[in-house]
Amino acid sequence: MENSTLRETPLKSVHISLGAKMVPFAGWEMPVQYGDGIIAEHRRTREAASLFDICHMGEFEIDGPGAAEELDRLLARPVADQKIGSCRYNFLLNDQGGVMDDLIVYRIDEECFFLVVNAATIASDAEQIKKNLSDAIEFDDLSDNTGKLDLQGPDSARILEKLGIDTSFLPAYYHWTEVEIAGISCLMSRTGYTGELGFEFYVDAEQVELLWNALLENGASPAGLGARDTLRLEMGYPLYGHEMDTATTPIEAGFGKMLKLDELPERDFIGSAALRAGTPSKTLVGIKLDGRRAAREHTEVYSASGELIGQVSSGAFSPSLECAIAMAYINTGAISKPGTKVLLNVGRNMLEGSIVPLPFYPGGTARIKL
Repeated sequence: MENSTLRETPLKSVHISLGAKMVPFAGWEMPVQYGDGIIAEHRRTREAASLFDICHMGEFEIDGPGAAEELDRLLARPVADQKIGSCRYNFLLNDQGGVMDDLIVYRIDEECFFLVVNAATIASDAEQIKKNLSDAIEFDDLSDNTGKLDLQGPDSARILEKLGIDTSFLPAYYHWTEVEIAGISCLMSRTGYTGELGFEFYVDAEQVELLWNALLENGASPAGLGARDTLRLEMGYPLYGHEMDTATTPIEAGFGKMLKLDELPERDFIGSAALRAGTPSKTLVGIKLDGRRAAREHTEVYSASGELIGQVSSGAFSPSLECAIAMAYINTGAISKPGTKVLLNVGRNMLEGSIVPLPFYPGGTARIKL
């Protein structure tokens, strides 16, 4: 894709002034790293705090009488019982149970919901949602007018304290609140994609640069998509288009328990019949390699005896573990329990590794009490 066709976030000029390397991502021109590089940014996030520009993500507002019940029939995880002030990870499925998108649902009040969706699926998500809502429900795509920043790392709360926010006011894990930072009105949630204590901010796109500068001035460091990817991979978090797509179900991706198919046998949502009737064809696993060389997406996975048993969905060098790691889908019927030895075909060589439980990195601070 030519750069002239890429969309830009409101912070592009700021990233360039900070020495960012810009790359195409999901139709956008985004910073992949700054001067210190991906490993330094990764470690700063684990040890201090980093700030990520996530303005490319999409945001929808869904409002009206019965919105909770309609979303409950549209999304794979229950919505009707979600409490006001909470956020919930969820899935938009097709009729076959495949994942059209993984998203987060914010319950604003009894009848209003705020959905955060992936950049590459904004248009298809909007089409799927709108066609399955009644005329009584109002759908509003807020994406173009919304800026989004992620402050992530164990120092995040201290940075917000410097900006006048008392720790007791900060929301619990996967909850949100409204707040004013440096005179800017924000919706702030305690969520993120790194496994560390962190907060995500939604503001008017015209004010996102002011918020970015305020957070940097009080101790955050800029970080790009490269560190965001290695951080999420260490936590075993899926990336849409890699661990999830329309040919993969949430059950295959390891989220079957979240759907409560057995606990709520009468609950009907798009894709539920296919999920209840189907048999998973693959299982998502973690693989820890014996060395530092990474196996990338689509790398074939073999058993120790030489049988082709799966394929890598994401792989990278892990700065926290100081070895290569990968997530891979293993075919149903193949041995995939922790400790199983596997071989990854990277061309002329086979990389040796073992299946391990997820997450790879267990030391994240995301759920600590403040």
